[in-house]
Amino acid sequence: MSQEVWQNLLGIPYGKSISYAKFSEHKPLAIRAIAAANGRNNIAIVVPCHRVIGSNGKLVGYAGGLWRKQWLLQHEREVAQQGQTELKF
Repeated sequence: MSQEVWQNLLGIPYGKSISYAKFSEHKPLAIRAIAAANGRNNIAIVVPCHRVIGSNGKLVGYAGGLWRKQWLLQHEREVAQQGQTELKF
């Protein structure tokens, strides 16, 4: 299941996010397994698990911390809209 989930994560466009419910549409009963596989992602920068959010639009579960997930999503949105000119910390 992990490999399939990670392949699907790679399909989420840069600067966009998707809810766990939407992400699991093709396997609605597997939402917990999907969340678990997402949590086991050890290469989070390469496989962008931070792009999956709660169905209510809130940030949920990220091993790197929710503050980092928020930063990554915001950074990607900014870069996607105008291109990267500098890296903000």
